[in-house]
Amino acid sequence: MKSRFEGNILGFIGVNILAAIIIFFTIGIATPWAMCIKYRWEIDNTTIDGKRLQFVGSGTDLFVHYIKWWILTIITFGIYGFWLYINLIKWRVENTELIN
Repeated sequence: MKSRFEGNILGFIGVNILAAIIIFFTIGIATPWAMCIKYRWEIDNTTIDGKRLQFVGSGTDLFVHYIKWWILTIITFGIYGFWLYINLIKWRVENTELIN
């Protein structure tokens, strides 16, 4: 099984600048959308055994989860923060598909 990442430095810089602009101008409210832009670039530029991966998640879907996870983190005085990261990884993987 051979994995390959096909992204380049210009794409990386462009995606990160776009994400930073979105986060800055929305005062952080649109962070889930910026995260999805970055995830989409990373995952859509990855192949496994010649089959491309595709990210199908949306900023709106992540936003709903993100609010819930942050509320739980605040209520538990930060303890849920450990699970927040794990849940974010699970959400990302659940929204990744293998294209034939």
